[in-house]
Amino acid sequence: MDRKEEAADLARGLAEAAERNARWRRSECMNLIPSEQPTSAFVDQLISSEPAARYNEHNRDKSRPPDAPHVRYYQGTDFMMEKEEDLKTALRFFFGCRQVETRVISGQMANEIVFDALKQLKRNQRAADQTGLLRCALIHSLKNGGHLSAQPMGALKNYVARDTESGAPVIHHFPCKRLNPYMVDVEKTKRLIGETRPDLLIFGRSVILYKEPVREIVQFIHSEFGANNPDRPLVMYDGAHILGLIGPDYQDPLVEGADILTGSTHKTFFGPQRGIVLSNITSDSAFYELWLHIEARTFPGHVSNHHLGTLLGLLGATYEMIRYRDEYPKQVIANAKAFAKALADCGLVVEGDPGCWFTNTHQVVLRAGPAKGREKACILEDNNVITNAQALYDDDGFAVASGLRLGTQEMTRYGMKETDFRELAQLIADIVSKGQSSGAWRETVVRMRRRFTRMQYCF
Repeated sequence: MDRKEEAADLARGLAEAAERNARWRRSECMNLIPSEQPTSAFVDQLISSEPAARYNEHNRDKSRPPDAPHVRYYQGTDFMMEKEEDLKTALRFFFGCRQVETRVISGQMANEIVFDALKQLKRNQRAADQTGLLRCALIHSLKNGGHLSAQPMGALKNYVARDTESGAPVIHHFPCKRLNPYMVDVEKTKRLIGETRPDLLIFGRSVILYKEPVREIVQFIHSEFGANNPDRPLVMYDGAHILGLIGPDYQDPLVEGADILTGSTHKTFFGPQRGIVLSNITSDSAFYELWLHIEARTFPGHVSNHHLGTLLGLLGATYEMIRYRDEYPKQVIANAKAFAKALADCGLVVEGDPGCWFTNTHQVVLRAGPAKGREKACILEDNNVITNAQALYDDDGFAVASGLRLGTQEMTRYGMKETDFRELAQLIADIVSKGQSSGAWRETVVRMRRRFTRMQYCF
């Protein structure tokens, strides 16, 4: 067989394999990973529409007023410029915010853009220190659910100063409550802020069961440093996981005083895989220069072309979120609470406070046993239940993860309600407590999943 024929055969095989995988994940698996969900057919159509193959680089002309049209570097972009403005309008409405940066193509990139912009701001503010490095940052530790993008080993690496003696990054971790390590200890945090005076606080995490104390900490910072003091700590909320839950059913970080809200748009939000940066910073704020740096560090700093197909898809997904904002978040959280309680009733060890329903988000965290997280996740996968291993606060690291992280957002969107998650909890308990890698419960899971294959909360 010559190479041309081989390529054609490989292409056919690829198409068939992709179709099999889609059938398995969309109609035979219970998908419970909290950081993902598929887009609707409406959004898929937008993602693959004509602009997906096009470019639309543009930025602010510094010689013109801030609200002047951006300078464009490609022709034929009238449609996408219009739709980008429509996306900003829709996001401003949904999140009740003033500033929107939509050109970011991932949540991790959104975080790094904010770090980069803050570094530029500090470089301008501190003439004696032209590095612009953050003197100190307050973050969630990785084992307490902090995301890699906010760790010194991740995206924060090049933006925070190092201790002159130890050489270690100057970071501190949020103190957590002794009886519930998934909640921040507010009073200890206030004392730590007063002692360390960080340039940056990052709320939000990838294991998040409860609200973050944004309002209490912002009020303390404003009282301690001054609300419009450009040298006070910047309060950032990484909303990647809870972006689609923001509002009266969960919490609203910007209303509670966070300066910046970042997020990826494909976990609890209905969008394709992209990122956004949001804020209520105004032109009379001491941090307005920061917002201008955020725009500039997006383009041309971190993005060239910003993937117009998924941007158009995000506009469609935002319209879906607006339409279903009163029903979807409420059901996701209700399902998570019912799921967690049912798992506990089945004898599994559920992390969190049972007095608070174990969770107030889409996430449920199980304790699988010492270093048993990956093993149990693999057994569940063999039975078509898709989760991921998770290091818990008392583990030595992810290599010996003792937990499982589950989310209700995707299967909620496919129509599951509280009673269905209780049924699934019993199945999971049977698989985890009795199952081996033989897939003995696979057909039972498939039969259950086939009751939930039509996506809801969508156009």
